[in-house]
Amino acid sequence: MASETANTSGTTPAPTASTVGELRAGQHQQRDVRDEIRHNLLAALRAGVDPWEGIVGFEDTVIPQLERALIAGHDVVLLGERGQGKTRLLRTLTALLDEWTPVIAGSELDEHPYSPILPESQRRAAELGDELPIEWRHRSERYSEKLATPDTSVADLVGDIDPMKVAEGRSLGDPETIHFGLIPRAHRGIIVVNELPDLAERIQVSMLNVMEERDIQVRGYNLRLPLDVLVMASANPEDYTNRGRIITPLKDRFGAEIRTHYPLELDAEVDVIEQEADLMASVPAFLVEIIARFTRYLRDHPSIDQRSGVSARFSIAGAETVAAAALHRATVTGEDLAVARPVDLESVVEVLRGKVEFESGEEGRELEILDYLLRKATADTARAQLAGIDMRALVELLESGEVLTGDRVPAAEVLAAVADDPDAAAVVDEVAERLDAADAERASALELALEGLFLARRIGKEPDESGRTVYRAESDDDD
Repeated sequence: MASETANTSGTTPAPTASTVGELRAGQHQQRDVRDEIRHNLLAALRAGVDPWEGIVGFEDTVIPQLERALIAGHDVVLLGERGQGKTRLLRTLTALLDEWTPVIAGSELDEHPYSPILPESQRRAAELGDELPIEWRHRSERYSEKLATPDTSVADLVGDIDPMKVAEGRSLGDPETIHFGLIPRAHRGIIVVNELPDLAERIQVSMLNVMEERDIQVRGYNLRLPLDVLVMASANPEDYTNRGRIITPLKDRFGAEIRTHYPLELDAEVDVIEQEADLMASVPAFLVEIIARFTRYLRDHPSIDQRSGVSARFSIAGAETVAAAALHRATVTGEDLAVARPVDLESVVEVLRGKVEFESGEEGRELEILDYLLRKATADTARAQLAGIDMRALVELLESGEVLTGDRVPAAEVLAAVADDPDAAAVVDEVAERLDAADAERASALELALEGLFLARRIGKEPDESGRTVYRAESDDDD
């Protein structure tokens, strides 16, 4: 009878062989997990297919190193500050496994039908021969992940005596009384330990045999289980001296140690935000660029603790916060479309200041530093995007009028301030065209131009009595 394994969404159906005999008749060839990954990686490279879907900014640095390590069959530890995409990268490894693989039906460790390793499976294989039933596992089920925490135990990772099995009548000397931990249960798959240095050193010791001899020891039982498992790990380099460290014998057992990094180029930073952010409103590309520049300036500023890093999650959350501010305004004002504007960037500093670690001695200056860097990011984006556009008509308009904006001022009111001045309206048209802004983004484009003029000290900006922002001609006593 064909296997009843359910089809996983977006995959091809599982093969139909349901016994070892049918599997042999189909000329199935067994490969260990390293051979499997190596074969599929080389096949993808040969075909010009990118096996690292969704990974941005590592194309010329981390990815080539990781590919060489996988081809060599090495266990790997990724070192990098928080929010560099280490876990995201490790999760893509499942795409390099065979889509379906056979396992002994009912096996606790998903053993290959040709190579049973547990006593119970070996007995069943000897008794049933070609009638040994098999099941099919999808590659998504062959990936295990553990976040290392100080309370992680040897039982969690390797295993322990199962009192229920003892209560069933088995003796304590019977290896079948063992309840296996995460690592042996990852047999014929991938196990990832995130934040490895957070494991207590005595727990790391329990991994030594798994990493080198590929066997496990549980409370005096020395089970020579030829585990077929690829061990991957992630760590923050600072963890080696602060929260913990990877013990030297375990570190030595990883065949490759690869450093990750934040996006090296602005375009890559923007791509990460656009790919990962779940935006509830329209956020124009130039606002995403401002957030990306802001994040990069934070990573370079001496007042920021660079050992902790500024996660990509900061910029992602920043874009989501700006979108939420736009949706809030549209809901309150009744606008048909929610479109983010530069005025919404103020919410990024207020909401996300806690995601940035400052150096000691900067207490009380956090908002000042964040505000300064956000202004710098805005000014640099306006300069880069709008260079060469003659803004004199906007400056002249503000000599006799003003443009009012705010988190509760609709876009139509912002644009109305320039609608009756043909020259100023023409500048807005040119700005919108340069920014490739849609009609709904024209108010946002105008605000960027005004903010750029203010930061270049060509116009003034101040709050009014209701807390809204007013752009007008620069007064003589402005700084």
